[in-house]
Amino acid sequence: MHIVIIGVGGVGGYFGGKIANSEQKVTLVARGEHLEAIKNNGLQVKSINGDFVTHPFYATDQIDTIEKADIVLICTKSWQVAEAAKSIHPILKEDTVVIPLQNGADNAEKVCSVVDKKHVLGGLCKIYSKIENPGIIAHFGHQPEVVFGELDKSKTDRLQVVKEVFDKAGFSNTISKDIEVDIWSKFMFITTVSGIGALTRATIGEVYENPETYRILEQTATEIYKVGIAKGVSLPEDIVSRILAFIGKQPYDSTASMQRDIMEGRPSELDNFNGFIVKQGAKLNISTPANTFIYSCLLPMETKARTLKNK
Repeated sequence: MHIVIIGVGGVGGYFGGKIANSEQKVTLVARGEHLEAIKNNGLQVKSINGDFVTHPFYATDQIDTIEKADIVLICTKSWQVAEAAKSIHPILKEDTVVIPLQNGADNAEKVCSVVDKKHVLGGLCKIYSKIENPGIIAHFGHQPEVVFGELDKSKTDRLQVVKEVFDKAGFSNTISKDIEVDIWSKFMFITTVSGIGALTRATIGEVYENPETYRILEQTATEIYKVGIAKGVSLPEDIVSRILAFIGKQPYDSTASMQRDIMEGRPSELDNFNGFIVKQGAKLNISTPANTFIYSCLLPMETKARTLKNK
């Protein structure tokens, strides 16, 4: 089996590193100083579950130099998914499986728009991790897990093939009975904490324990629930209360990746999170005042970050 990881940030670096460290054939697609560090020193993972250094089969920034893949994990940011999916055409075989793992509600849809949908599984991951320095990934919270499944809810042999790869790598993984519901549940969690966290510059614990910001969390999640239901997602009626309870169980000092990106002046997934709900709400005639307020307040910083990046 040849597994290709597109994007070696906190998500791709950890899960790709674990797969490579289990002596499976892994290619990492990275760039810049991060790629050079991996080539020279291997990929270093600092984890609350134990540190390790792994040397993948291949690391590159040139897709056309990569052997055909059996499994492709797309681990870029949400706003990079379509471009990343377009880039993988040279490494696809007839039965290559492609799984997007980043946050967001419509990543599988983006992949299907540029890659034959027969290749695509829905997926998500649960982890707190980031690039600490070039070639070094820090995993600092949550027991890592990947959840994946067929978009049509079917049970297929290839799901077991993917599971065997993840099992050998040694991280938790689950075949979903309804991956769309699981994706939207994760999306509700990450969007709810990301926006208000970026606005307040506060940790998840600080936001959760404050009655005023807790109410905004609840309103944000409720709006996401209404949009999801309107789009035909079979979200359970108690999902908002369950997500709020889950937020309360997160490490007190943790922050979401979108929050960290905005606070550090980098382009973020704002448009794919709160912005996505605002735009979908407008299309579906659903009021989204909490998400609209958060999105509108953060948009100037997002615009500035993208302007500086493009200079």
